[in-house]
Amino acid sequence: MEVANAKEVEQLIQDEELNAPRLSPEGLKAKIVNEEYHSFTTHNGTYLTWCMLTMENGFTVVGEPSACVSIENNNEKVGRQVAYNNSFDRLWSLEGYLLKDKLNN
Repeated sequence: MEVANAKEVEQLIQDEELNAPRLSPEGLKAKIVNEEYHSFTTHNGTYLTWCMLTMENGFTVVGEPSACVSIENNNEKVGRQVAYNNSFDRLWSLEGYLLKDKLNN
């Protein structure tokens, strides 16, 4: 099986007409009220960037940092996108738990 991005998975869900309560990328994005980026260069030159997402309820989520091993490849736009994706990926399990809890009550 190949790796699919979020848009491809969403399209597959729609193609299969899966309509039960679920999470969607758009629904998760709608709950984000702020994003902050923090970068740090290690003693050996590795450039790290973290993304902190603040949710509408005030909770913050931070994923794994992006890591640029070769400083020659360091690009702020790319590093921020990778860091954002890493933080966004953490939302699925947190919001999934909340949805399951809501459906069971």
